This record gives sequence, structure tokens and C-alpha cells, in this order.
Amino acid sequence: MKLGMVSDSLGGMPLNDLLDNAARMDLSGVEVNTCGWSTAPHFRLKEMLGNKTAQKEFLTTFSDRRLEVISLNANGNPLHPTDPAQGEGLKDTIRVAGEMGIKMVCTMSGLPAGNPNDTMPNWVVSSWPPETQAILKYQWEEKLFPFWTDIVQLAKECGVEKIALEMHGNQCVYNVPSLFKLRNEVGPIVGANLDPSHLFWMGADPLIAAEALGNAVYHVHAKDTFLNGPTQAITSLLENGSLTDIPARSWSYITLGFGHGEEWWRQFCYRLKMSGYDGWLSIEHEDVLLSSLEGLEKSVALLKGVMPVAPADFKLQDI
Repeated sequence: MKLGMVSDSLGGMPLNDLLDNAARMDLSGVEVNTCGWSTAPHFRLKEMLGNKTAQKEFLTTFSDRRLEVISLNANGNPLHPTDPAQGEGLKDTIRVAGEMGIKMVCTMSGLPAGNPNDTMPNWVVSSWPPETQAILKYQWEEKLFPFWTDIVQLAKECGVEKIALEMHGNQCVYNVPSLFKLRNEVGPIVGANLDPSHLFWMGADPLIAAEALGNAVYHVHAKDTFLNGPTQAITSLLENGSLTDIPARSWSYITLGFGHGEEWWRQFCYRLKMSGYDGWLSIEHEDVLLSSLEGLEKSVALLKGVMPVAPADFKLQDI
């Protein structure tokens, strides 16, 4: 496995300083945010599109430090009913990735409205009342399947080999079954960006999810979640309070090791290996209480202690 980070983890830092710190921490690459819910301070998507000179300069800033561009990340809602720019951002990200020879794009599935007359995304997480099923049918059959059929075709045309979908709340693809529902419809270019932090607060088990996904795991975000037991006991894990009021929340994103300890992350890495994954662990720091740089340093130290790096060399003795 190889260790990297998401560029927005140091979003307040200029690109050259970010890359200097990544090299100092002995990371192997950086996953670059391009649009969507990110201001993308390190990548001007429209300026990069079709601009071979700018693309070469950007890649050189990485190679000069012996760093790779892990992927481009268009995180957001590409099926937002009133913000088509998010979907166009994903398409442009795929086009730029193809032009730059980057083979993987990370994104999210999208969340449409609940019917053609609605203007707000609608996330259905229950089976009742019965209109929920009509919403799901509309979202998947009228919106997701056609959109992703076109996106997969665009990826093929551009030479992008993998689209890693983050199984994220407020998206139609948020767990293992919904990932496979889309993948089975549009093909194996679509796979999973397995981020355990989201599965934690939704009540799933990332260790079992890694096994269930198998070779559909295309990418891994290393991010942890703090489950605040006393608050959870009275509010549940359905949380809509301020992201910055950690004591009042039932769960919060947190620096690696502060929510789940080294032993859990060791098991996670091993489960990934058991499932055949030997790709990137990309740290995504979103802890509001710790310094971004300090949180990254602590996360790097933890993962370096638990992640497998060298290929297996065990052979049965000839006895």
C-alpha cells in the first residue's frame, strides 16, 4: 500500500508549501480536489482544461518532490437539481484527468430531487411512508442510471479507468448494496472509495464492508470518526447539529487514532489486504479541534506503523 493525503487537508496552505510538507512527512502522493464542495485552492479546473502547459507545470511540481498525483477528486453532488455546475465539474475533471494521464477520479454518486417538480435533493433512508419508494424509483431509474451511463462513456473516451465513489451520507450511493446497485447497472469503471468515517456514523462496519466490496475497492480515504456515546444515547446517530460543536454532537470526524485506535486501523489494513486491495491510503483531515498539520502528522505516524508496504513473500516449504 502507499500513503498519501487529500489536498484540502491543508487547504489554507499554498500548493508548494503543501507539497513540501507532504514530502517532509514521507508521503508518496496527493489526491487533488478540483470542484464541488471544495473551493479547490490548489487546482483551477477551468484554467487547466485543455492547457497542456499548465498541466505539465502542475505535474512537475509533484515529480520534483518525488510525489504522485493520486487522483483528481470532484467531491460534491453532481446530480443537484438546481446546481448543474457540480455535474459539469465532474465531467471537466474527467476530461482533465484524461489529458493529464491520471487514471482515477474520485467523486460521489449524486443525490437528485425526489420528483421532477422538486428543487432540493432528497435522501431516503427509511422504507415508510410509501412515497419513499416512489422517490427512490425516480432517483435511480430517471436520474442516476442515465447520468452514470453517460459518465462511464465519457471516462472511457478520456482514458480514465476508474471512478471511485465515496459512500457518503446524502448521496444515493452510501453503503455497499447501493454501490453494487449502480456498478451492476453501469459497469466496472465504477467502484468504491472506501472511507470508514462515513460508515462508522451510519452504523456499518468498515472491516466487513472491505471484505464485501472485494475487488470493487478502488481507493481508500483514511478518516476517523469519534462516536460520542453519552450524546448518542439520547439523540441517536442521526445528527444535524453544527459540525464545529463537537461536545453537542453524537459523532464527529476526527484525527486518525482519536476515534478508533491503532489496533482497529491495523485490522482495517489487513482486511483490505485480504480483499486484494494494495492501493492508496489517502488521509483526509477534517478534525476541527486539532491543527491540520498536527492532525496529519499524527495520522501519518499511525498509518506508517500499521499499513503493509512490502509485497508478501511467504512460500510453503517443500516438505
